[in-house]
Amino acid sequence: MTGSRVVALGHYQPERVLTNDELATMVETNDEWIQSRVGIRERRIAAPDEQVDEMAWRAADKAIANAGLDKTEIDYVIVATCTAQDRSPNMAARVAARLGLGNPAAIDLNTACSGFAHALATADHAIRAGAASKALVIGVEKLSDFTDWTDRTTCVLIGDGAGAAVVVASEEPEIGPVVWGSVPEMSDAVRIEAPTNTFAQAGQSVFRWTTTQLPVIAREVCEKSGVAPEDLGGVVLHQANLRIIEPLAKKLGAVNAVVAKDVVESGNTSAASIPIALSKLIEKREIPSGAPVLLFGFGGGLSYAGQVIRCP
Repeated sequence: MTGSRVVALGHYQPERVLTNDELATMVETNDEWIQSRVGIRERRIAAPDEQVDEMAWRAADKAIANAGLDKTEIDYVIVATCTAQDRSPNMAARVAARLGLGNPAAIDLNTACSGFAHALATADHAIRAGAASKALVIGVEKLSDFTDWTDRTTCVLIGDGAGAAVVVASEEPEIGPVVWGSVPEMSDAVRIEAPTNTFAQAGQSVFRWTTTQLPVIAREVCEKSGVAPEDLGGVVLHQANLRIIEPLAKKLGAVNAVVAKDVVESGNTSAASIPIALSKLIEKREIPSGAPVLLFGFGGGLSYAGQVIRCP
């Protein structure tokens, strides 16, 4: 085998819907203010007893079922999250146990909002190297546990949920080369730090960086994959802000692509945002099977990662 491919996705979101109007009863804000600045209309919030590994397990179970695989065939589980409730065991081990897998390698990865793209690349590399044959890649977050609900600049952004992908060995590579990196001088731009352990960010700095630098890096991702932006069938960026997503797709020149805008109904779910958005587009059959799709995550660190995949 010379590469890998994504064969199926699945996602899970909590039942509770928190609208902008409801948020306006909790903090000084309103629907117009939120939508005009970040494009979010509502988000899903996990129940107090609904933990990260449970949401990850639900998304993963759906992805495996969609792939038509026996669970025991999974030999690698990687969970991207920055909101794990425990230090040990890790979330990947908990998910493997919940799913009843055999003896997979099980690791967690934390690059916050770029986590899924990093994890997907890591799974691809492991399969190419012969260290795995069928991988389960999960992005999951429960940001509501790390949110200051009195801070209107951050609490309006976040949401909870999980998305998962099944990646298998392939004779033809359908996951393109990753372009990843970080901006060390902006390492504190997005953070959840002790002792408060609440989500905070330098919003304007992140916005300026994404709107000026991301189009350049996204074009590099396309070039390395040998795909012209106008040939993309889909663009799935980290769902942070509609004011970032729409201009970037336009600057990139992805004129024929379906652009994921799940941020409107899910908010910012960090590492879960890309797989949730992609899973929904596939579920609705909005992107044809085999079409090239740009995935690109950016966030805490300040880290970024992106690749072009073929839609399952």
